[in-house]
Amino acid sequence: MATGNPAPSAKKSEIAAFLLVTAVLMPLLAIGVVGGYGFAVWTWQMIAGPPGPPHKG
Repeated sequence: MATGNPAPSAKKSEIAAFLLVTAVLMPLLAIGVVGGYGFAVWTWQMIAGPPGPPHKG
């Protein structure tokens, strides 16, 4: 098992991967989760009706 500092190319690729995950993948994942939840709520309201007290008629 080697000890010491990693090669500069390995460090650059690790930084690039970190930036890709934090700047691209996580925001896209967050948008997808929130959008998916909104779509699920919208679909449920199309089936079950909007929230609120029962309509007296």
